[in-house]
Amino acid sequence: MRCKGILDKAMSQIPEMEKLIEDVVNLTDKLLEVCNKKVDAQRLPAVVTMDKVCRSLARLTNANDFSCIMVPIQSSLTVTLPMSKGSHQDHNPFPGELPYIIKFNEKVEVLASLQKPKKISILASDGKSYTMLCKPEDDLRKDNRLMEFNTIVNKCLRNDAECRQRQLYIRTYSVVPLNEKCGLLEWVHNTSGLRLILNKTYQQRGMFTSGKELKEIGKLIEKEPDTAKDIFINQLLPKFPPVFDEWFLHNFPDPTAWYQARVAYIRTCAVMSIVGYILGLGDRHGENILFDSTNGDCVHVDFNCLFNRGEQLGVPERVPFRLTHNMVHAMGVTGYEGMFRKSCEVTLRLLREQSDPLMCVLKTFIHDPLVEWNRGRGGRNESKETATSIKNIEDRLLGNPPKAKGLPLSIEGQVHSLIQEATDIENLSRMFIGWAAYM
Repeated sequence: MRCKGILDKAMSQIPEMEKLIEDVVNLTDKLLEVCNKKVDAQRLPAVVTMDKVCRSLARLTNANDFSCIMVPIQSSLTVTLPMSKGSHQDHNPFPGELPYIIKFNEKVEVLASLQKPKKISILASDGKSYTMLCKPEDDLRKDNRLMEFNTIVNKCLRNDAECRQRQLYIRTYSVVPLNEKCGLLEWVHNTSGLRLILNKTYQQRGMFTSGKELKEIGKLIEKEPDTAKDIFINQLLPKFPPVFDEWFLHNFPDPTAWYQARVAYIRTCAVMSIVGYILGLGDRHGENILFDSTNGDCVHVDFNCLFNRGEQLGVPERVPFRLTHNMVHAMGVTGYEGMFRKSCEVTLRLLREQSDPLMCVLKTFIHDPLVEWNRGRGGRNESKETATSIKNIEDRLLGNPPKAKGLPLSIEGQVHSLIQEATDIENLSRMFIGWAAYM
């Protein structure tokens, strides 16, 4: 009701906005129809026509009086602030020509994942085509909130001299919730998941291990937890030697490009590892960590498992972030020493210095009544868990991990402790088999 009141007030003050708001509402309804449309296909992924999914979408955008609606990509949604203090009435927070929606491509690709999301293309006013993912049966409001937080962290990183010198940043993309169950995601081009990259390399080497065999090993570990470490060292690790470095050699044959890509990989991986640790981000399996084949960037997706929810899973998560032997080996001869460790320390130092503004932002996220951080819980339990989540984040920023005793850890000491936890064989061997700690 409040949102409707704001829109009604805007239309009363600027009558021209009535048509724009009407078109935006209609476009949202059509995109929801695209998200929820069931497509019968014997094999996935499959390509269908937009007419088969939502015929009325083309009619809407082809109308002569269709409003100028911006393509919801990250670069268009990023606000620029004035460089100096004082009044800036003429400041444009969105400089440059923003791309507007002209029409939707006729081809729709239905992907093979569980929710069967649809990949669509938008032809924009700048002549370019922008790809978006229509995702059903998934509450993207959490992802949207976390992407906003990552954007704020990026601004802090750009404003810090040392972070700017080291070119530290988080790869972000736009997330547009359409309702509590559907939304749009900006498609990140030229990326592949870690699991896909590694499995492809193992297949080329003739070392592929079937899912059935891995499930049997997982069942054996569940029956006899005391043998987990022995099975991990003697059965799993020999089947999955470190090969991730070959991906860099294949995609970046030029020595300079190879070095720059590896540097980008280490730095983006380090920044997101620390930010993810502070937020209690879990579920960092091989499909949720992507790598860009054009520059080596590490891109994280799917932020549903937040505020240490991973510790409450059937098989509790035991590591602060993903730093498996494949990832360490791809960092070069120094491994996580050197560039990765230093980037982690610089990032953690910045987050500590900016803890007050960042906590203000996080508290509004956690207390947001529209976003169910604690799904299925309510009343006092929810309030208690919210307070616990805030306390855990504050403790991590201060260097007070829950299990630590004594004085707060220094930045260097906290980073050292986290790396030791993330690479500890005991912890990795007890992770859920589907998390693929052996990769």
